[in-house]
Amino acid sequence: SSGRSFTTIIILSEVKLCKSKEAEIKRINKELANIRSKFKGDKALDGYSKKKYVCKLLFIFLLGHDIDFGHMEAVNLLSSNKYTEKQIGYLFISVLVNSNSELIRLINNAIKNDLSSRNPTFMCLALHCIANVGSREMAEAFASEIPRILVAGDTMDSVKQSAALCLLRLYKTSPDLVLMGEWTSRVVHLLNDQHMGVVTAAISLITCLSQKNPDEFKTCVSLAVSRLSRIVSSASTDLQDYTYYFVPAPWLSCKLLRLLQCYPPPEDGAVKGRLVECLETILNKAQEPPKSKKVQHSNAKNAILFEAISLIIHYDSEPNLLVRACNQLGQFLQHRETNLRYLALESMCTLASSEFSHEAVKTHIETVINALKTERDVSVRQRAADLLYAMCDRSNAKQIVAEMLSYLETADYSIREEMVLKVAILAEKYAVDYSWYVDTILNLIRIAGDYVSEEVWYRVIQIVINRDDVQGYAAKTVFEALQAPACHENMVKVGGYILGEFGNLIAGDPRSSPLVQFNLLHSKFHLCSVPTRALLLSAYIKFINLFPETKATIQEVLRCDSQIRNSDVELQQRAVEYLKLSSIASTDVLATVLEEMPPFPERESSILAKLKKKKGPGAVSVTELEDNKREGGELNGGSDRGPDTAAMASTPSPSADLLGIRSAAPIGAAPTSAGSLLVDVFSEAGPAAPSAAVNDDGFLRFVCKNNGVLFENQLLQIGIKSEYRQNLGRMYLFYGNKTSVQFASFSTTVSCPGELQSHILSMDFYFTCSLTKPVEPLVEGGAQIQQVLNIECITDFSDAPLLNIKFRYGGALQNLTLKLPVTINKFFQPTEMSSHDFFQRWKQLSQPQQEAQKIFKANHSMDTEVLKAKLLGLGMALLDNVDPNPENYVCAGVIQTKSQQVGCLLRLEPNAQAQVLHIDATALCLDKMNHCASIPPVISGAALKTCKTRHGHTSSEDKSCVGKESISQELRILQKGDKQD
Repeated sequence: SSGRSFTTIIILSEVKLCKSKEAEIKRINKELANIRSKFKGDKALDGYSKKKYVCKLLFIFLLGHDIDFGHMEAVNLLSSNKYTEKQIGYLFISVLVNSNSELIRLINNAIKNDLSSRNPTFMCLALHCIANVGSREMAEAFASEIPRILVAGDTMDSVKQSAALCLLRLYKTSPDLVLMGEWTSRVVHLLNDQHMGVVTAAISLITCLSQKNPDEFKTCVSLAVSRLSRIVSSASTDLQDYTYYFVPAPWLSCKLLRLLQCYPPPEDGAVKGRLVECLETILNKAQEPPKSKKVQHSNAKNAILFEAISLIIHYDSEPNLLVRACNQLGQFLQHRETNLRYLALESMCTLASSEFSHEAVKTHIETVINALKTERDVSVRQRAADLLYAMCDRSNAKQIVAEMLSYLETADYSIREEMVLKVAILAEKYAVDYSWYVDTILNLIRIAGDYVSEEVWYRVIQIVINRDDVQGYAAKTVFEALQAPACHENMVKVGGYILGEFGNLIAGDPRSSPLVQFNLLHSKFHLCSVPTRALLLSAYIKFINLFPETKATIQEVLRCDSQIRNSDVELQQRAVEYLKLSSIASTDVLATVLEEMPPFPERESSILAKLKKKKGPGAVSVTELEDNKREGGELNGGSDRGPDTAAMASTPSPSADLLGIRSAAPIGAAPTSAGSLLVDVFSEAGPAAPSAAVNDDGFLRFVCKNNGVLFENQLLQIGIKSEYRQNLGRMYLFYGNKTSVQFASFSTTVSCPGELQSHILSMDFYFTCSLTKPVEPLVEGGAQIQQVLNIECITDFSDAPLLNIKFRYGGALQNLTLKLPVTINKFFQPTEMSSHDFFQRWKQLSQPQQEAQKIFKANHSMDTEVLKAKLLGLGMALLDNVDPNPENYVCAGVIQTKSQQVGCLLRLEPNAQAQVLHIDATALCLDKMNHCASIPPVISGAALKTCKTRHGHTSSEDKSCVGKESISQELRILQKGDKQD
């Protein structure tokens, strides 16, 4: 035996020592001929010889040579009772046997024999082979047998581990064949197994199964929390066999935390409390001094910490944990380890979108800016830029934009285009002064003109034309920018367009006289491309209309051979036509043809789509699209709304919405201030009735905000982003395929239950991937698509519309019905009023049918900022210095519907000592209707509870009082909101 082993070693050594490919092939062919002759000639070949020669064939195959014999000998080895022979047989089959091989039936029979042998070693070898091959034929043969082995009471722990991982492999390759059914509860209870290896293997299987079938495996949550609690609270000596560098069971802890991310926060108070304790313990341990200086110790601790932070972010419901997680990540921002800095920046990008942790993230702005300037690793710098983008709001927009512009001058070329898009989006979204926006974009063109896409300078033109108050400043600024010796072509485009339209606004200054403007533009003409020259020719003909004194000079330019005989047909045609137009048209005709451009109708902002495309498909999740949750109330009646503070109008592209949804007023309505030009985008669409049970888990979270993740399970993530103006609304629905498998027959319908069909009109509900091209009913793995739902509120309502989603995954039909977060408070119009006016009207609305009140205990600590944020998110105006008691909050607003206006007042009296809140609300139908709006659940547990309202006619005296007011849209609100946060 030793001699034959030595011979094998010699042969393998000779192959390795071959100095050329030809020599190796020659030696391999010689050995293959020898093995073939042994298999054919020696019918009584013993098991050891077969094992030896099969092992040689396997080695030769791994060297890259084809093997076309020896398969039957390998199958014969499976029937051996010796471990080493059986092991080589299974190894050969796992590597070389095709799933379509004629030998599969023989192999399956051998595997069945080993699985029924009750020999744990042989059972493990058989399970490993099934998992390695993982074919559909294997799944058909053994998918029903392996769960029985897994949960059997007499199965060895090592076999259970192999069975769990084998079943996981088969489920991933053929999910339709692996049906747990009666085994579900017993598989879940493997989380309580005493053997940690079994638990570790089982949790991988349960995580995968729960992602596909969350309801069937929801009982795993309490067991996972219990197991996690025992691990986290144990000392390293308690789990000695599973302690890695003083960290108890780090891999199992990470898997448990990852499993919990498949589900919403536990509903059971005791389970949730225990989980919160676990997360607090993990955060506390991260602050403890390290027990070892080994890098493995810190890696294990940090792995658990980051998974815990991911779970905290996923729940987004524990303010204290979110803030603590943010502070912990803030410490990593200056860690000497580059990987930790990268991960901290990446996690904080997600934390910045939470209303609870956004302010905490902002405290690290200086550290992040420093990282952007000083980090050596470009990937870390890019994450720093992403975090600055995510933490940006009105309070720090100018500082962040300035820092990003400064960094842009020395930024890596690979990220410059993305940086340009982000600066453009932030400058537009948070512009409270449009002159600052113009300065920013022109500075952007100056610094990185080559990376400024057409979408960016198109947007500048739209905004300047739509706003009279910035046109003169824009003309003056761009005129000065064009005087630079080296001027980017994009600057010439912007300058040509703006001066052609508004050059007359600065023509009174001798330094920018009409002729000076023309000469300045024409000095750039010969340096520009054909499209820019065409734009400049159009600017010249506009000059003739604005400044008749320049007519002769411009006609001379148009008349020259380089223009009317230009080789480019577009330039030639423009020159000839403009020359003829300026020669034969009267002044009135010329003024009519060349009149100032009318305001642009609002349209989708293509900057956003370009940014998502730059980051790659699937790179921007729905959660990342919630660019700033804390400003969600602003779109729904926040106190910042107004001409000086409203963000510029911009409708998001179908593929991304990082800027914020900006709708528009119906055609024929007077345009609103701050550039909120509204467009009628509504047309009827008939709803269809859903058939699935209604899921309203995420409904209440959206009463006081407009953006976020509405629903998420292991297959699908649904996010929404919406905006409401008066009685109109637009909701963007983002569907994300979280799997790697294609969704087929994907379809959605919206229905309005009961009387809601006549109260809310669902219109123009379409399913697209872009503005114009309809999407096929196939959603690729990892892809995200979008739908737009336009809404009009006809009258008051209490029920919410239902969204039904149907699709096929792995051949199984998935049917899901969700409550869409369309509540009556979305149609609030905030109204300001003085203390005298507020209480005068409050006293007038004292009839029982006009008032409702509620006293209730607060669910959370009564934080002033949280209460204010919730009240603003409700949609009313939060009135300062109105109530004599500074601890109280008063609000006012009008519910806008097509058929009526409902004025509402609200007064919230917190008692911090008793942790009690008293809410009192009054309402009045301003349009003499016989009923007012009732509002579905609203404010968080820290604020309001359900308060049923009663409505009725006001007296004629009341109505006349309201009619006398100079404020046309007033209010009083009655609110209700039994709501977890």
